[in-house]
Amino acid sequence: MSLENTLAPWRPQVLSVLRFMAGLEILQHGMAKILHFPPVPQMANVQIGSLMGIGGLIELIGGALMVVGLFTRPTAFILCGFTAVAYFMVHASKSFFPILNGGELAVLYCFVFLYIFAAGPGPWSVDAMRGRK
Repeated sequence: MSLENTLAPWRPQVLSVLRFMAGLEILQHGMAKILHFPPVPQMANVQIGSLMGIGGLIELIGGALMVVGLFTRPTAFILCGFTAVAYFMVHASKSFFPILNGGELAVLYCFVFLYIFAAGPGPWSVDAMRGRK
């Protein structure tokens, strides 16, 4: 039996784990900016009405929705666009190459959220539970 055949039944669950972990990672950015936890010195004085504050709200709400898997596809679409915009606003002007401009995570988040938008939440999600009813 090949490794592909052995792992194939686990693809839906691994998608749920990817969604959960991507949500946790983006959620922590929002928590640092809006709730000041964990305390990050660069994010200590973020104002809600500022561009960074609005981004923090998107990260906080979007991250929480991704963690539980609620409204997953529209949330993933918004977060995909959000991280693409973040890349071009913050990183792209420094260099063409993400490794040189510090934008590797923004690019990776963008494509992970694009994949989740296309693939859905996976079976371990509120969306999946709501669909069963």
